[in-house]
Amino acid sequence: MRIDRDIVDLLLWLALVVLAVGGLGYLMHQRYELAEPRMAWTLLALPLLVAARLLTMHGRAKAVKLPTLPFLERATGGWRVRLRHLPLALGWLGLGLLLLSLTRPQSRDSWQDVTTEGIDIILALDVSASMLARDFDPDRLEAAKNVGMRFIDGRPNDRIGLVLFEGEAFTQCPLTTDHAVLKDLLRQARSGLMQGGTAIGMGLATSLNRLRESEAKSKVVILLTDGVNNAGSVQPLDAAAIARDMGIRAYTIGCGTRGKALSPVAIYPNGQYKFDMVQVDIDDDMLTEVATLTGGSYYRATNTSQLREVFKEIDELERTRFKVTEHSRRHEEYLPLVLLGGGALLLGFMLDRSLLRTLP
Repeated sequence: MRIDRDIVDLLLWLALVVLAVGGLGYLMHQRYELAEPRMAWTLLALPLLVAARLLTMHGRAKAVKLPTLPFLERATGGWRVRLRHLPLALGWLGLGLLLLSLTRPQSRDSWQDVTTEGIDIILALDVSASMLARDFDPDRLEAAKNVGMRFIDGRPNDRIGLVLFEGEAFTQCPLTTDHAVLKDLLRQARSGLMQGGTAIGMGLATSLNRLRESEAKSKVVILLTDGVNNAGSVQPLDAAAIARDMGIRAYTIGCGTRGKALSPVAIYPNGQYKFDMVQVDIDDDMLTEVATLTGGSYYRATNTSQLREVFKEIDELERTRFKVTEHSRRHEEYLPLVLLGGGALLLGFMLDRSLLRTLP
């Protein structure tokens, strides 16, 4: 029957409108933030309008039997008949888009201003012959170098320098952010570059001298040794007092097992070391006092694993400070919906008054 076909056609157009509005609403919800999400309830006006239209069509239905009805149905089956409900569907679509625009979709630009407040760090490394003891893997010096390079990798925003000491002390690398060069110089560090002995006070004093001109708000010395101060003209506690006055923290690390370790005791004419079991003697009390006096901490590492944990803890204590300022700016995105909705209403009105005007 004609009325049944009208209803079916109208429902098909309605399904297309619902898919269009619903799909666009879903995409908009995924991409944008809705300033007025509660206004989405106004879309319930559409089914009310559809129900009113269907009731109107049902009320106009007439039960008339015509012997020529099949012929009339075939005669009126052109494209204009198939599009007879298009103006109404465009009207619903336009209204749906306009109601959707009431939710005020908004896009947002977000960015951050990040200001780093770096830390200046000096690694003061004991390279005396005793650092070749094999209670670490492969020995104390190589273990300290490997752990030190991992520590450097984890602090890309800090300036880091390197001081080496035996019976004397010298700067292997000044403060730098070129960590590739720093790591290469650390890799080259070896025992025997200076006269024998362990000048802990000189190592700390040389480190302080490298930090003297630093303008960083946080300055740190990480001093690693495996012995007692037995050389140099500066006592460790005197250097610690200077560090305290300069506002420099010192973290001291005692590197060596408790008891005896296979250590170099002599050197052969060919330059190779003779090893024997030797009692490990680290001045824990002095290193603790140096660290405490400067506001730092003392750590004792008896193997490579503990040494990694020590550097990890120092790394967490002395994190680079970041100041992050967040900015955001919102943009209204409802205008395209208004334009599309208004265009759909206008197109529907024009079709209803022109091409499809004579259709029932």
